[in-house]
Amino acid sequence: MSVWMTTIQIRPWTWSRTTVKILTYAALITWAFICLFPIYWTFTTSFKTAVNVTQGHIIPFTVQFPGDWKGLRSLGLSPDTIFAISTVRDEFMRRFLNSAIASICASCLAILIGAPAAYGLARFPYKFGPMRNKDISFFFLSQLLLPPVALAMPFLVLYKQLSMLDNMIGLILVYTLMVLPIVIWITRDQFETIPIELEQAALVDGCTVWSTFFRIVLPIALPGLVAAFILSFVLCWNEYFFAALLTGIDARTLPVMVASQTGSQGISWWSMAALSSAAILPLVLVGIFFERYIVKGLTAGAVK
Repeated sequence: MSVWMTTIQIRPWTWSRTTVKILTYAALITWAFICLFPIYWTFTTSFKTAVNVTQGHIIPFTVQFPGDWKGLRSLGLSPDTIFAISTVRDEFMRRFLNSAIASICASCLAILIGAPAAYGLARFPYKFGPMRNKDISFFFLSQLLLPPVALAMPFLVLYKQLSMLDNMIGLILVYTLMVLPIVIWITRDQFETIPIELEQAALVDGCTVWSTFFRIVLPIALPGLVAAFILSFVLCWNEYFFAALLTGIDARTLPVMVASQTGSQGISWWSMAALSSAAILPLVLVGIFFERYIVKGLTAGAVK
């Protein structure tokens, strides 16, 4: 009598593809909720009544059109007061315009200065003592490691001597210095991905170095330049420290106005939420309309 032995092979347990997708999407949804909830809370607080804010109501909350729009009404921005004479609304428009002018001008100036500097670092060898191109590039980026508070006293004394306190030109200059290292770093990586043979062919055809730079290199590197501009704009728009330190009345920006919504009775959460919502909206629009430029520009130097 023969005994037949049956061997049972136990296959190792593995994650199914469906399970992995479910867990991945669950993690992404959770992270998106965590990131977007502060924005949701800020935006809805602009429309809440005092009871909803103090009791911490998240959803649902009562909105009566338009009488209980406490945050927007306090700024003269609700539908029934938008055309009325409002001192707070006029101040809001001035601060909004100051932020827009300072951010756009500083970003354009940083691109104007940083693009040629980055092109030089990407194409021409430099040596200053022990420092070479990569060391110089890292030196520019290392300026971001210095805490802004360490520059408070030097900038304050310098701007006082130059009579540039509470001046838009002074604010634009300090914003330019703040974002210039990032512009140089991003655009340098963008220029390094462009084949040098294109520039050599242009030089053979009679183009000068500057002509090659403006007519060949810049059009190809446009996504990276746009990404650098948008990133600079966002950093300048959200900057608070130097705006609070170097401005007073005329050149005050929107982040300073948001932080100043305090009084003898405490923080005006409604006004602060309405101002914060108005400050967030331009950045949201920039992210929506220029998303492809941001992604293309920031990932252009990833593969060489």
